Amino acid sequence: MRKTKIFLAGITSLFLLGATLPAFAQVGEQRNDFAIGFNAGINMNTVSFSPTVKQNSLNGMTGGFTARYISEKYFSIICGVQLEVNYSQKGWDEKFTDSSNNTITTRGYRHKMNYIEIPFLSHLGFGKEHGTQFYVLAGPQIGFLINDAEEKTGEWTDVTLSETESAVYGKAIENKFSYGITGGLGMELKTKKLGNFLIEGRYYYELSDFFKTTKSDYFSRAANMTLCAKITYLFNLSK
Repeated sequence: MRKTKIFLAGITSLFLLGATLPAFAQVGEQRNDFAIGFNAGINMNTVSFSPTVKQNSLNGMTGGFTARYISEKYFSIICGVQLEVNYSQKGWDEKFTDSSNNTITTRGYRHKMNYIEIPFLSHLGFGKEHGTQFYVLAGPQIGFLINDAEEKTGEWTDVTLSETESAVYGKAIENKFSYGITGGLGMELKTKKLGNFLIEGRYYYELSDFFKTTKSDYFSRAANMTLCAKITYLFNLSK
């Protein structure tokens, strides 16, 4: 719990730093760079359940639109903000084991959830303004569930469900609005004529729960945790 609080405090501080540094324009060098484009990538998702549900990582796609505004170079840090609107596939892939903890492959269960997500990010770049640059992204993110579906495969005849399985199978998603903190690292190649090419890794820590988690409910935690690898292309509208 303490590590989680430190992580959240660090991400929040980074977002606030990126958002407030541009206010000190008299100290830094003013910029007015606005770029838009699109992004695409892959999600590797698990769900933080309490009680625990054994899982494999569930892979899904993500992609959408990106807008970025660079406002200032503050010493060697290039400061800006970034907004995205993305389609994102999440959920979990349950892992089945026998009494000896051997993996059972004759049946499977997946619950897929599709979201529209909007991250509000600070963008801090390090390196050359023209050429190769490394950057850090961090900030809050909200999401809206648009649909979900369960998938059962294999042999389920004469299967005795555990208490946790009985609680989760067939259970509807109860909270369709999500929110959390996201952050990541990346590298950008800036060209004069062809635009900007970015590659990055990002992690999303969901603070909300998609099931009800009151004392009378079975689960006390049900939240997506997402590792994402993506590429982005941006073209400049103003410099």
